[in-house]
Amino acid sequence: MAAAARVFAERGYSDATVQDVADELGILKGSLYHYIRTKEDLLFRLYEDVHGGVDAILERAVAAGDATPPLDRLAAYVTQIVEYSTANLPHLTAYHHELDRLGDARRALVRAWQRPHVDFVCELIADAQRRGDADPSGDPRVLANMVLAATIWMHRWYRPSGRITPAQLAQQCAAYARLGVRGTAGPGRSGPAVAA
Repeated sequence: MAAAARVFAERGYSDATVQDVADELGILKGSLYHYIRTKEDLLFRLYEDVHGGVDAILERAVAAGDATPPLDRLAAYVTQIVEYSTANLPHLTAYHHELDRLGDARRALVRAWQRPHVDFVCELIADAQRRGDADPSGDPRVLANMVLAATIWMHRWYRPSGRITPAQLAQQCAAYARLGVRGTAGPGRSGPAVAA
């Protein structure tokens, strides 16, 4: 899957071939067809892999429960998502660029996998608004999509060889999300961003 992610990220799914993936692995193309039937199978498995990682983060965030203030939970969730993304840049690049290449049924399944993440962030924001920790004038779903956009599109510009480390990027993104959601509500009761 790492080889497929690299090939799809570098060449784009449409231009990549199963032979390219086999070459990346140093094996015969026929060996790959022992595990898959089509190139789309490889792409879909990449989506399964990514959701295995991000869904584990969501499960931990949900398990943290309501004892932790919502903006702290949001910061922890964003921190972990960004850390996962920076550790898996080729996967996330292909993930965010190639969804339309999946067949209708598989694309619908991936969209269903994404929905709990949006719902979770949306509910955290709504909870922060109810507590007075976030500006109540913002639409929670719009704000949730803005927060997630900040975590999603970093794969377009982030370079591991750059001057900011993955941990620093995760902290900055979490602080950005917290401040953006808090808006004009003031400092609130949740305190500074907390690393997960």
